[in-house]
Amino acid sequence: MYRLKNSPLLFLVLLLVFSALACQALSTSIPESNSNSGDRQAVVDEVVATVVAQLPAQTAVNSSATSTTQIAPLTTDIESGLIALYQRVNPAVVNIFILDEQSFVLGTGSGFVYDNEGHIITNNHVVTGASGLEVVFPDGERRAAEVIGADVDSDLAVIKIENLPDGVLPIPLGDSNDIQVGQFAVAIGNPFGEAGSLSLGIISGLGRTLTSDRIAEGGGRYSLPKVIQTDAAINPGNSGGPLLNLAGEVIGVNSAIRTSTGTNSGVGFSIPVNAVSRVIPSLIAEGVYHYPFIGIRMTPLDLAAQEELGLSQASGAYVTDITPGSPADKAGLIASGFNDTIGILPGGDLIIAVDGQPVKSPDDLISFLVFDAEVDQTITLRIIRDGAEIDVPLTLAERQ
Repeated sequence: MYRLKNSPLLFLVLLLVFSALACQALSTSIPESNSNSGDRQAVVDEVVATVVAQLPAQTAVNSSATSTTQIAPLTTDIESGLIALYQRVNPAVVNIFILDEQSFVLGTGSGFVYDNEGHIITNNHVVTGASGLEVVFPDGERRAAEVIGADVDSDLAVIKIENLPDGVLPIPLGDSNDIQVGQFAVAIGNPFGEAGSLSLGIISGLGRTLTSDRIAEGGGRYSLPKVIQTDAAINPGNSGGPLLNLAGEVIGVNSAIRTSTGTNSGVGFSIPVNAVSRVIPSLIAEGVYHYPFIGIRMTPLDLAAQEELGLSQASGAYVTDITPGSPADKAGLIASGFNDTIGILPGGDLIIAVDGQPVKSPDDLISFLVFDAEVDQTITLRIIRDGAEIDVPLTLAERQ
């Protein structure tokens, strides 16, 4: 309902209209009814037209709207929406107790129901090293659980219980490609063991990366791209719980915070749900996820590096090292090498596109491999070599 207290301009218009009518009633005699109605309407029209003409352009457009679809909503009832979301979703968010061999609690984390078969999604780092797992639902029901599959590079894991409590339903998955910076985000989990805690924030940033806990062959670490940054409060114990949009769909799995104190500082990270959609089915079916692999180390370039290396552009993924026997090695890619004194050297390939998609930085190539590519797939890399652009076909292998 369009309330006067929410629209001071409309109140002013009505006040002026009533004042005009009152003045007309005091200063004129009472004419015939038809004439009176016409004169009164003329006054109303004149006053409204005068006031509307003085309003800001956007307000004037809204005042002439003929349907509610033409009027932007003045308020959003977030409070009742959050209450309904919590009542619908929270029954499927669980508290996970990590047990040692003597069934003593080593720590806690969060998780959420993925399907009707009792699969629950959480973080890999939550269940790593557990001798036993106990899952507690918000109504107090408890279940023993076992790890079905885990992936250290995406920090995702699947655990399974024998059966769900009555009335508990899986939480639907959204699409992380639809997320926009500034939209609301809701985290539900068990921070510091406080079960069923809800926090509200916004999507603060997109395209972040999380570094894997696993050291790659030859040194270095893999990273997960397209990670979501949020200021929704995430603290120890929230790990593995869902990040939701206001429709109650999972858009991420809460994984980490950036802090110097060990508690929330407004910078939390959530694994994008599209990674969940790719990784989890494989973890359920096989216990592992098979990542495609090129076999290169690469670095972004700034303008100074572009000039020093004699390249025509800075955007792209500059190849600094190649794993012997890897797909990159077999495809004939060229690495620059590295000097401890000078740094990266000239002569390396600069990857600028993959299968027609622009590669502006190494993260773009990593995103393609994680979200769009498969093991044994042949891709086409467009590279700059010796000042010329050439296409290099490459067949992906499996990351070991």
